Amino acid sequence: QVQLVESGGGLVQAGGSLRLSCAASGITSRINVMAWYRQTPGKQRELVATITRGGITNYADSVKGRFTLSRDNAKNTVYLQMNSLKPEDTAVYYCNAEGLYIGAHWGQGTQVTVSS
Repeated sequence: QVQLVESGGGLVQAGGSLRLSCAASGITSRINVMAWYRQTPGKQRELVATITRGGITNYADSVKGRFTLSRDNAKNTVYLQMNSLKPEDTAVYYCNAEGLYIGAHWGQGTQVTVSS
């Protein structure tokens, strides 16, 4: 129904920046909310940021003021701009899309590693 392809992860030094992209395909017209989650070994997946179709965003307290989530509806793509990265931001980042009648869909994950 919906396929998500993430890109943009990598290795960066503390204080640096990365931009993650998530491109959606399939029944994208039914997607209401897209989000980024992250997960480290042994911990539960945690919500990083969400964005509605109308562009309303919400962020986890741990990333407020450093991360910015935006979307290009014409390209069915969301972008997570991550600035002032910290070692504790190291995780696998997953893109998520949800909508009425389509349920929740996940990308394959992209590794972000921040060195101190």
